[in-house]
Amino acid sequence: MQNKICMHYLISGHVQGVFFRASTQEQANTLGLTGWTRNLDNGQVEVVACGETEKLMQFYAWLLHGPERAKVEKVISEEIPWQQHARFAVK
Repeated sequence: MQNKICMHYLISGHVQGVFFRASTQEQANTLGLTGWTRNLDNGQVEVVACGETEKLMQFYAWLLHGPERAKVEKVISEEIPWQQHARFAVK
């Protein structure tokens, strides 16, 4: 197993109603990551992504700005225990 980890992200700002989840799924698929994303009631987007450390670093860099219409103010990230996911899902 290459250097694989899972990361949990909370993204704040204008991140709902701007295709953030769909764009996140597209980005994760491009990078070969698995996991999921969902909107939270407090206006944040939550993401769990698993894969190679280098790809997760690229993913994090993308999350810092998100899709074109998003206005990301903050991304909180932490490493979490490994989870096995078949794909990257939008919840």
